[in-house]
Amino acid sequence: MTAPDDRPTLLQERLLQGPPPVPSESHVATHLPICARELIILPFLIVVSDITIFRGQGFAGIGFLLTVVPLLLALGIVPRKFDSSIWILAPLLALTSIRLFWCGSEAAVVAGFVLLCGYAMGLSGLCPHVLQGAVFTAHLVSAGHRGLHLYSQALARFSPGILRSNAISVILPAITLVVFGAIFIMANPDLVISFGTGMTQFIEFLQGLFRDIEPLEIVFCIAAGWISVGLLRPEVKQVVASDDTPPPAIVPASSPLYEAYRNTLAMVIGLFGVYLVFEFQTLWLRVFPKGFHYSGYAHEGAAWLTVALALTTLLLSMIFRGLILTDPRLPKLRRMAWIWSVENLLLAMAVFNRLFIYVGFNGMTRMRVIGFLGVASVVVGFILVVIKIGQNRDFVWLFRRQLWTVTFAGYLYAVLPVDAFVNEYNVRRILAGDPAPSVQISVHPTTAEGLLRLKPLIHCDDVTIRRGIRALLAEELPRLENRIFSQQQRGWTALQIADIRLRDQLLELKSVWEEDEDQDRRGQAFDDFRSYAYQWY
Repeated sequence: MTAPDDRPTLLQERLLQGPPPVPSESHVATHLPICARELIILPFLIVVSDITIFRGQGFAGIGFLLTVVPLLLALGIVPRKFDSSIWILAPLLALTSIRLFWCGSEAAVVAGFVLLCGYAMGLSGLCPHVLQGAVFTAHLVSAGHRGLHLYSQALARFSPGILRSNAISVILPAITLVVFGAIFIMANPDLVISFGTGMTQFIEFLQGLFRDIEPLEIVFCIAAGWISVGLLRPEVKQVVASDDTPPPAIVPASSPLYEAYRNTLAMVIGLFGVYLVFEFQTLWLRVFPKGFHYSGYAHEGAAWLTVALALTTLLLSMIFRGLILTDPRLPKLRRMAWIWSVENLLLAMAVFNRLFIYVGFNGMTRMRVIGFLGVASVVVGFILVVIKIGQNRDFVWLFRRQLWTVTFAGYLYAVLPVDAFVNEYNVRRILAGDPAPSVQISVHPTTAEGLLRLKPLIHCDDVTIRRGIRALLAEELPRLENRIFSQQQRGWTALQIADIRLRDQLLELKSVWEEDEDQDRRGQAFDDFRSYAYQWY
């Protein structure tokens, strides 16, 4: 009689093991089936990158890339989980592309690639937070590696059976084909001539095809393909956002720092109230005397007040967090915060007033545009803190939106026609009888879009300004023609529409300064203009 077998059966083993593990989201994303559309889109992404980046010679090429690549990604991306942010990022990308075709800059290029990263995140279902965008970009290399590995596995699986067999089974038939094919060709003189001619043409075709391809370009195309695969198959886990989670239940508990925070808010409310009275008495509704220290009050002073606003934002963030949110006396603290918030909004108005005083003194500049954007960013950041306090949001919520604010301010400066706005404002002031903004035209460099706005000044009533602007534009014309010729030599990716428009405008106006055609006279006219305008510097 045999002993009973105590080994578990296969069914028992499976029951003991339990159900198979559910693959994680990252694992599923890695093994998404290959789609025909991504295989079609991938070569186009590589070719567009090669033409506009490696072979490209200017901003127009990047503008074309930022126009085409978003469309290709929308068609070819595999995890089709579109985030609503793409409806905001797509128009911003289009505006950046227009800017690069019109009058591009390095800042616009950076803004375009940052937006492209955020757009790719949105296509894959991720909310484009700024820091998470850096993580997304860093993972493109590893995502591309996994995608290429998946492609290689699929290629091996779908390749003909003869290619998956041993090497001799492929090499021996190939050698046999070559040997007997050569014998048959040599047996017919006409075939020898035709074959020789065909081979010569084929070799010349290959030489012409690869003559202009550099080894570095091949490396670039491989890298572009690698990154493109990473964009088509992104694999970045979404950080759990606090936005979609309700505020935690609060258990009332007294905070030992309540009195310190209350006294601090009471002190700053009083201090800000006293200072705002002083600010409005000294700088509002006042005619400034000659010799007034505009730079000290309206430039340096505005910067210090902006620092005060930033410190207010930081202090409020520090107060309304942690255990203080569980204190039953929190409503009183919030009321004090609302009073201080109103004072800070009045302080922000004072900062803008100081900037307007400086602009009113001698016109607009690029740096003053940056100043307005910077102060606006600080004000928006402060409003976000107020919202955080009112809705019990956490610090992650605030930090992400603060980064969005700063990033968007930088985007606006990079994409908006700042030079055109600056010169348009200054020209209008001059034509209205205020010559002070002419100093900004005489000392600050500008782009073609800015020079396009100077046309009305060639008929200015002020003789010194009129002759100086004519000399400035006359000297710009030959430099502009050389630059456009260089752009044409480098190809369409280097052309700038603003340069072409300015050249056409200056050629039409050339007869206006023909009376000052002598270069020495033009130089003297511009020197007189700079000396005349410098009194308002």
